Amino acid sequence: MKLLVTVHLDGAHANVAAVAFDAWYAAEPTKTYVSRIAHVEKPVRGELDLRELPCVMQLLREHGLAPELILFEGFVHLDANETPGLGQHLFHALGSTVPVVGVSKKSLPGLSAQVEVMREEEAPPLWVTCAGIDIGAAKARLRAMHGRKRVPTLMKLAARLAKNTD
Repeated sequence: MKLLVTVHLDGAHANVAAVAFDAWYAAEPTKTYVSRIAHVEKPVRGELDLRELPCVMQLLREHGLAPELILFEGFVHLDANETPGLGQHLFHALGSTVPVVGVSKKSLPGLSAQVEVMREEEAPPLWVTCAGIDIGAAKARLRAMHGRKRVPTLMKLAARLAKNTD
C-alpha cells in the first residue's frame, strides 16, 4: 500500500489525512485515514519548519500503518545540494526503509530543472524530490497518477480531507 499524506495546520492544532492506494493510476483510494493533532508546537524562527513530522508519525502509529511508500506535498530536499527538507527527516524517522516522495506546486531557489514534472500542457510544472527511490521512477509514477489536471486526483482528495475535518 502506498500512502499520500497531507497535514493541515490550523493554529495550535492540525489535521492529518492519508489516502491509501495500490495502483498509481487509481482514481479512488483503497482507504482513507484522518487524525487530529491537539497541539502543534510553534515553528522555531530561522530553522526548518518540521511541525508536520510528528503529525505524520502520529497518524501512522494511531492507525497502525506501514506503507511501502509515502507521497506528500512538500520537499524531501530543498536544493540541488540535497539540503534536507521535511521529507528527508521523515525518511530517516522511518528508519530509511520507506521511500518518501515530495511533490510541490511551487519551486525553491536552487532546485534543478531535473525535478520538474509536467502533467498538463500549458500549466506550470510540479516539482518532485525523493529519498529511497530513483528520481526518474518517482517522476514517472507521478505522471501516471489519475487526473487530467496538474494536481493528481488523490492529492486533491487528501487535501480536502485534511481541511474539512472538524
